[in-house]
Amino acid sequence: MSTGIVQRTVVVLPERWSGVLPAAAVPALRAAERVLADASVPDEVVAATGAVRADGWGADGAAEVLLTTDPARADGAAVIGLPEGSALLDAVAVMDRLRSPGGCPWDAEQTHESLLQYLIEECYELYQAIEDGDGDAIREELGDVLLQVLFHARVAAEDTARPFTIDDVAGDLVAKLVGRHPHVFAGSERIDTAERQEHRWEELKRAEKQRESSVDGVPLGQPAVALAAKLTSRTARAHLPADLLPAGASVGEQLFALAAKAKLAGVDPEAELRSAARRFADTVRAAEQAAAADGADPHALDAAGWRRYWSTRAG
Repeated sequence: MSTGIVQRTVVVLPERWSGVLPAAAVPALRAAERVLADASVPDEVVAATGAVRADGWGADGAAEVLLTTDPARADGAAVIGLPEGSALLDAVAVMDRLRSPGGCPWDAEQTHESLLQYLIEECYELYQAIEDGDGDAIREELGDVLLQVLFHARVAAEDTARPFTIDDVAGDLVAKLVGRHPHVFAGSERIDTAERQEHRWEELKRAEKQRESSVDGVPLGQPAVALAAKLTSRTARAHLPADLLPAGASVGEQLFALAAKAKLAGVDPEAELRSAARRFADTVRAAEQAAAADGADPHALDAAGWRRYWSTRAG
């Protein structure tokens, strides 16, 4: 029996095994005289690891590793779990199963284009959850946004012309984050303020993508107020004089000017307009509810009725 080795080690696996074991568990598994697996561990894991079924530790004092999906099974032993983010592997596996033959017919029929409506919808639902400060909803909606990423990557993996996988997506993201934070990962420069980092990010991004214009890369499909704010922000960094921003007599130019004024003052006009719109919607509902409580038909209010119940709401 080896010395210096923890005699009992618990390895906590996810409930849905993706074929991955924690790297930290490898030394313990190699040194173990016996690998055990409780009833929560799937048969495929037992077969892959050469474990034997057991409800508890052996009585002979042998060096043992217990595989389980129950974090509460520590029993005073050393505990090794999968690193944070490991559940993403399971999410990828589930998406693959849904999209593969024998999976879900609806999922199998989807394309990048057919999924666009859901991408927009889920992003706005997350936006609203953040606005509401609803932690549970934020968690749920982040999952729905993640589903869109997994779905599009899985669809792309089947593209015979230019296929790529979720690993390619993640790899590109890692390369981008590392490359645009040289002060963190390379130590080649010093950035000590968020404002300086924002400017440096845009500099590196512009050089990386070889953009010819300060407004290249601005997504034109975003909401108009957000688009005006983004264009204002980009051109301000390019030192465009504020008096050259749209400021004509048309409604569009006036709206642009108002959005630009807010952005230059450090205010997010899209968020402000959304907040005002949501407050207005709440006030409308409250006035209608007050009318209904008074026996009036909220769908048949005239101007005087609206003002009456609006005043009740304001009071």
